[in-house]
Amino acid sequence: MAKGDWDIIRSKYLASAVRANQYPTDKLPEIAFIGRSNVGKSSLINSLCRRNGLARVSSTPGKTQTINFYDLEAKKVEEGLDNRAHFYLVDLPGYGFAKTNHSNRDQWSSFIGKYLSESENLYMVCQLIDIRHKPIDSDIECYKWLLECDLNVQIILTKADKLSKSAADSQKALFKRTLGLYEDQIMVYSSTQHNMRGELISRIMKRLEGQVN
Repeated sequence: MAKGDWDIIRSKYLASAVRANQYPTDKLPEIAFIGRSNVGKSSLINSLCRRNGLARVSSTPGKTQTINFYDLEAKKVEEGLDNRAHFYLVDLPGYGFAKTNHSNRDQWSSFIGKYLSESENLYMVCQLIDIRHKPIDSDIECYKWLLECDLNVQIILTKADKLSKSAADSQKALFKRTLGLYEDQIMVYSSTQHNMRGELISRIMKRLEGQVN
């Protein structure tokens, strides 16, 4: 960790919830992660926190069926001062559940929507999208939905190691055009190579500036 840069130094699972009365009671800032089932969300969370097994990785789409809260501590050393920050990483169930029934989908959509529209501590939503595919309707609809909730959205194109750099750059440009994004609203990420980990932490902490303690 370079001096002056934030890094995540501790992380722990805190709680799972489907109702507001099950959320953690400490009012810490929240950064939520959402994406289609099997987009690599758990792998990215483990990479970000440098802790294998923190979020359970599964090959079965729709494995995450609750809102999962993780307590994260970040650290930055600057001008001899040791700065610390605590916030929640919130792992939301995937959309596009391939192996679930309609009643479960409706129930999950309800409590996810309630969290996104009513949380007073949500400062950013990271929407994960598989970089290997063209923009699909569910990803576009989710992005528009998040904007309608007046949320700050960071698009993260996952599984970047599956493509060449030139192909990844082309896909990133395609998503920028399709969603109307600026450069600081989109990034690529590889959970196996951990590239851009520091940049993602930097963007999260910039968004939380003045809110963490």
